[in-house]
Amino acid sequence: MSSEEAATDANKAAEGGAAEQNKRSPSDFLKDVLGRPVNVRLNSGTDYRGVLACLDGYMNIAMEQTEEYVDGQLKSKYGDCFIRGNNGML
Repeated sequence: MSSEEAATDANKAAEGGAAEQNKRSPSDFLKDVLGRPVNVRLNSGTDYRGVLACLDGYMNIAMEQTEEYVDGQLKSKYGDCFIRGNNGML
């Protein structure tokens, strides 16, 4: 193997290692989203927009400063909102 081939192989290995380090789990993503604005759509089609306060392993969601939208129209504003995990769409 020439030194040029060895260098190319080393670069590929380094890029592969960097790619593995950049992979994130869904749990990591959700931790990063806490405290940020989110949109949650229910099975019924109703949207809730607010700041994600917390969630659990069952995807139960607590939001703050929440607004309810039905067919794209603002219907209600809530201070805090709790959405049971089996009502949301992924």
